[in-house]
Amino acid sequence: MMKTILPGQTIGIIGGGQLGRMMAMAAKEAGFKIAVLDPSMDSPTGQVADTQLIAPYDDLEALEELAAVSDVITYEFENIDVEGLSHLCKIAYVPQGSELIRITQNRVYEKEEITKSGVQVANYITAENYAELIEKSLTIDYPFIVKTAKGGYDGKGQVTIRSENDLKLAEPLFANGVCVAEEFVNFTKEISVIIQRNGNGETALLPIGENVHKNHILHKTIVPARVDESTISKATDAAEKIAEHLGMVGTLAVEMFVLKNGDVIVNELAPRPHNSGHYSIEATNSSQFHQHIRAICGWPLRKPELWSETVMVNVLGQHVAPLASKIAHYPSWSIHLYGKEEAKHNRKMGHVTILTKDLAGTINEIEASGIWSDKLEEN
Repeated sequence: MMKTILPGQTIGIIGGGQLGRMMAMAAKEAGFKIAVLDPSMDSPTGQVADTQLIAPYDDLEALEELAAVSDVITYEFENIDVEGLSHLCKIAYVPQGSELIRITQNRVYEKEEITKSGVQVANYITAENYAELIEKSLTIDYPFIVKTAKGGYDGKGQVTIRSENDLKLAEPLFANGVCVAEEFVNFTKEISVIIQRNGNGETALLPIGENVHKNHILHKTIVPARVDESTISKATDAAEKIAEHLGMVGTLAVEMFVLKNGDVIVNELAPRPHNSGHYSIEATNSSQFHQHIRAICGWPLRKPELWSETVMVNVLGQHVAPLASKIAHYPSWSIHLYGKEEAKHNRKMGHVTILTKDLAGTINEIEASGIWSDKLEEN
């Protein structure tokens, strides 16, 4: 049963990273209180929360304490403990449930559910061990990418296999269990559709973003995506089918490949606000974080409107100092830093959002600034 959570009540967040921080800031604008559970003493979300619980995500006692102080509970990333979340669902109000996390933590389950929804994924095989991969590799085409079924992000936990001679590169991945091998998709662009849904089945979709990666890490998102209207329609339809099939509440980011003919193939799902949706804080009438809070609190969703063309660029550890030295030169840039103590190489430290009337000129300005010239390879 969908409850309505009102200002003054407390939203519990599992996970203390930047997504939880931005959720919390959106919630506080509406007068909610925030409790966060995270192992870190000085997490980005903890810095803005009313209550901090410092404990591992599978600490049942801490989860029960979170339940005791919260009127509704959400999560800010998918790598949390499914069993702990299932326990929490029995004693607290968790409108998103635990099933979506169980599915999206495992690439095998995820691909099965996407397929059941009637949406296309890349051809793939599953293998429980290296010997099974050798045997089944005869049934798919090279090149393909082998990924661990569980864990792995930003390019970690995967290898590209270009020929039979490369197969040995995948053997170490099986130390983490079952793996998936996906045929390489000859795509023209990568896009992401962020769909949000409340417990009454009402949905809202952010304007679709076009994503550019460097070294398997999102570098920038361009909005609106530079694709045909027919592709926008196909991408929207795919996201809606998946959300309906899963019966999800909250936020689901659906990452897709765009083919030469304009069709889309779904790559993966993220059951929470997404890096590619950060632009929505400045560029839309209701950001992905505001909509997420509305969805889990049983509020009606707003119809997102895009104020202007926009580019969002990630700030990694190596970009923090160059950005700080050039802030005065770019007054039109909106700068977000996440409160992380140590600026490690390739660690996501923040982002910059630029609303523009000259998309090509803004993209050139970003590259000409020199802030992001760390010689990473685009893919």
